[in-house]
Amino acid sequence: MRKSGANLSKTSPAKRRWRRALRWLGAVALGALAASVALVLLLRFVPLPFSALMIERRITSWFAPGTYRSAHVWVPLHDMAPGIGVAVIAAEDQNFPNHFGFDWKAIAMAAEHNEHGGRTRGASTLSQQTAKNVFLWSSRSWLRKGCEAYFTLLIETLWHKRRIPEVYLNSVEFGDGIFGVEAAARTYFGKPARWLSPDEAALLAAVLPNPHRFKVAAPSRQVLEKREWILRQMRLLGGEQVLKNLQH
Repeated sequence: MRKSGANLSKTSPAKRRWRRALRWLGAVALGALAASVALVLLLRFVPLPFSALMIERRITSWFAPGTYRSAHVWVPLHDMAPGIGVAVIAAEDQNFPNHFGFDWKAIAMAAEHNEHGGRTRGASTLSQQTAKNVFLWSSRSWLRKGCEAYFTLLIETLWHKRRIPEVYLNSVEFGDGIFGVEAAARTYFGKPARWLSPDEAALLAAVLPNPHRFKVAAPSRQVLEKREWILRQMRLLGGEQVLKNLQH
């Protein structure tokens, strides 16, 4: 009986290796989880020095012809013209003040539209776009969408609501190598972001989310029409009051 019990208590080498591998994977997963939470929490308080999108664009430029230059200057939301914050909400995510990262009604409408073919319609909120620009890669995949959802929930939980458009406006790409509204304002209009007029703010918002196809410096008829639509939506949303109502 003693010998039989000793045999039962023994674990095969293969099982021990599997257990060690599972413990290692668990430790890596917990470490990655803790690091992601710490990073998001840190960015609630400190200016964004760079983003995943900036890094991706720089790496891509190494394998492309020509010279790549990038511009990025952090400015707090209160140093931007209020119109730019209202403009991106009007253009990209009008339900932003009311949702917790995901606009389920817009997602359902986009899914129904896409079932019928034609041009694919997206439903990404400002929160989702911020999560993608700051933390993730740009190519589409289910893995990236899953990571995007995770980081979206993190920033909605750990940041106040005004912080999201602040980081978005400092990380979004307005042209080749032009990141953030301050760099865009100086490049296209020769002045800081706090002096942008509503027309200029709406024009910047009109090229999103595809500033490589649509140009601020040479706006197409489509971009100019979208600018006018954004200006109307800004007025309907209540103008600057939209930003004032966001929680600190």
